[in-house]
Order: sequence, then structure tokens, then C-alpha cells
Amino acid sequence: MEKTIVVGIDIRDLKIAKTGTKTYLEEICRAFKKERPGIKFYFFDTILPVYIGKNKILKIAEHLRFFIWKQVLLPVLALSKGCDIIFCTDFFVPYLNLGYKTIPVFHDAFFWEYPEHYNKLWLKIFHKFGVQAARKSAYVIAPTEYAKDRIAHYSGLPVNKIISIPEAPKTLLSTPSLSTGTLKLKTSKYFLHIGTFEKRKNLYCLVEALHLLHQQGFTDFSLVLCGQISPKNDMDGSRKLYEAINAYNLTDYVIMPGYVSDIDLSWYYQNAELYLFPSVNEGFGLPILEAFQNKLPVLVANNTCLPEVGGEAVVTFNPFDASDLADKIIPIITSKERRLALIEMGNERLKNFSWERTANELIEVFKKAAQY
Repeated sequence: MEKTIVVGIDIRDLKIAKTGTKTYLEEICRAFKKERPGIKFYFFDTILPVYIGKNKILKIAEHLRFFIWKQVLLPVLALSKGCDIIFCTDFFVPYLNLGYKTIPVFHDAFFWEYPEHYNKLWLKIFHKFGVQAARKSAYVIAPTEYAKDRIAHYSGLPVNKIISIPEAPKTLLSTPSLSTGTLKLKTSKYFLHIGTFEKRKNLYCLVEALHLLHQQGFTDFSLVLCGQISPKNDMDGSRKLYEAINAYNLTDYVIMPGYVSDIDLSWYYQNAELYLFPSVNEGFGLPILEAFQNKLPVLVANNTCLPEVGGEAVVTFNPFDASDLADKIIPIITSKERRLALIEMGNERLKNFSWERTANELIEVFKKAAQY
């Protein structure tokens, strides 16, 4: 009889994580909690609250507590349960491997690509302990081949040590209680984007494209941008966004409802005309799959991982050329056949992604690592 593999999952990040990283951990834990012969999971969390405020002293104290959790408490918990593997989805695993193998998830290469966006102390901790611990890990998980290549390029980790395992769409609930009146739309139709207002999201491109469409007579469309302003000045792209809205007199046509809860998110997808993704850098791009799931045509920037995730089911555009985006939108909003064809391709593309598939592929990595 084969030995049961014991895997410890660090879920402390659920107290901090937002957007895609939170979705990943929530969904993968849900999948791992199903009965799986030959493997046993423990879900490790701290009993202490996690500070997420802006006080510098308390933030430094929280960094210290994070270090103690990762390097002391988590290893002790893993040892007490006889873990063969420690799996962490927040870039950091224990530096010391005390009878177990470690496997981190690196969602992207942003620590290297945008160092100015991170606290200097946090960045030092990442390079000193996050990257060095990853070097000692059995494997590192990345969400796409693009992310894998960028992580290998910057970290120096062997490419064959980094395994690309795709993600899947968030599990969303329908909420018929919302209505278009809630949005105070000036038009009956809208384009949608979900995500924070970071510079790399390139949201002003959408405003410029909407302006060009209005100039060509397509004035029955608005733009809904669900998300929050970035709390970090170096990352925040809202200023350029607001300037574009004011310059083109689109205040009544660009709706920003702020952070949207999971309960309401599906409503925004289900009532949109199409989904626009102008980002210039992503590690995966979960909204692509969420849009497919909600029967939306999807247009994505022709860079980084977005074409990889969307495949032939997405229309690509130059994110630095709003006229290209406008030109790509027009055939979709003027042709029912084109719209339905994209929706059907999205349905087919979505079949390649599920959290069950993600969980199964991760379990194969765990088994391989346990025998390593």
C-alpha cells in the first residue's frame, strides 16, 4: 500500500490577499477539500489578526510577524502533522526544509519588474528569503508559460524547476437584485473592466477608445470600471484616467462603482456588452475566463500572457493605440453573428480551465516532489 502524502497548505494569506491571489487560494482550497485517495491536506492559519493599515511602525511589526510565521510557526505546524510538502501561494515558503519539501506559487514577476511599487523592507525580505527559499524548493508553480519565462529570467531559477499550471475562473453567484438603475447609466449598454486602477492596467486607453467610438456615432455605449484606486502612489494610475475622462467630457459615460463584492460581480459581467482588458502586464488574467463564463466577447491587449490565456477566443489589440481598440470593437457591436461566434469560442476555450484540473496537476507535482 502506497504511503499517504501529507500536504500542508498555508492559508494565512486569506487574511490579506485580494483579487486574483485571493481567488487562487480560496478556489484551490475548496478543490483540495474534496476526498482524494493517497493524499491528506492540512490547512494552516495563524490565530492572530493581520495588520493591513498604513501606520509605518505597525507595518514593520507585521513584516516581522510574517517572517516569524513563515520561518518558525509554519515549519513547527508542518512537523507536528508529519507533512511531506508545504505549499504556499503567496511567493514565500520556509527557508529551512525540516523533513518536508516546499513548493511556492509565483504568480508573476512584478517584484522584479516594478520594484518601486513595493516597500523597501518587503522587497529585501522577498529577495533574501522568498527567492532563496524558492531555490531550495522542489518546484515553483507559475500560472502561465509567459510568467514562467519571466520568473526564470529574473530569478535565475532553472526553467525545468518552474512548472506552469493554469488557473480557472472565480466561482460567482448571480444577483438579480441589482439593476442598470443602480449604475445610473446614461446609456443602456456598457463595456466592462474589472481590476484595480494601477498604471499597468492602462485604463485610460479604454476612455480614449470610448471617445473615438462616440465620435463615430456609437454614443449608446458607456464604460464601467469596477475596482479601487491603488493605495500606493507609484502604482496608482487613476490620475491619468480621470484626466482622460475630463478631457473627453465623458464623466456621464464612465461609471466607477468601486470595489465590487463577489456577490455582485456576476451581475456586472452578465449585463455587459463585452469585456475589455488593456493591461500591459499580467501574470494570468482571470477576468478573461470569468468573462467567457458569463457569455461575453473578450478583447485583450496583444502582450504578456493575455493571448496565451485567451487563445483564439479573444480579439487582440495594441494597448498603446486606442484607435486600434475602437476599430476592433466596432465589428463586434455591429454584427450579432460576430458576437455570437466569439461567445461560442469563449465557451470552448473555457473547457480547458477548471480548478479541478488545477488541483489535479498540483497533486501530481506534490507526488513527484515527495519522491524527489
